[in-house]
Amino acid sequence: MRILLVGPPGAGKGTQATLLSEQLGVEHISTGDIFRAHVEGETELGQQVKKYLDAGALVPDEVTNAMVAQRLTEEVCRGGFLLDGFPRTLSQAEALEALLRNRDCEIDTVLAFDVPEEQLVQRLLARGRADDTEEVIRHRQRLYDRETAPLLDFYADRLVTVPAVGSVPEVMTRALDALRTRA
Repeated sequence: MRILLVGPPGAGKGTQATLLSEQLGVEHISTGDIFRAHVEGETELGQQVKKYLDAGALVPDEVTNAMVAQRLTEEVCRGGFLLDGFPRTLSQAEALEALLRNRDCEIDTVLAFDVPEEQLVQRLLARGRADDTEEVIRHRQRLYDRETAPLLDFYADRLVTVPAVGSVPEVMTRALDALRTRA
């Protein structure tokens, strides 16, 4: 089973990714974790990532794609995986599709976590992080709408929407039920 999680910031993708990967027995692949591992390991790609992060810039697609390509080995493809945080743009999705074709696999299901924007804002404000101001949160939402939401059309044939309002276990149950309907 090869699953992609999509949703706006604050929708609970990271939390659900961890739980779902455990429940399903598949590899959880998070671009945030990949970035941290490369930076901490001081790899060549990690040094590139660090320069962008230190400058407050987005890591370019080609660097992100290369890191994910290293992580998505043929063995991982065969065993199944859950992608969290990648792809974020149509160009990344196209690169992912080409990579997976070369590894003789494909994304089976795309779970789109749906939460009303006002609830997302309240969730993120409740975290109490210094960088989670309402203005920043709404800006991130606009970025998601512009750059990531088009993935919903790109993956329309594999897309299942999961209402992501409620407790963590309730959302996980909905996600598992959605995956069963696709099986």
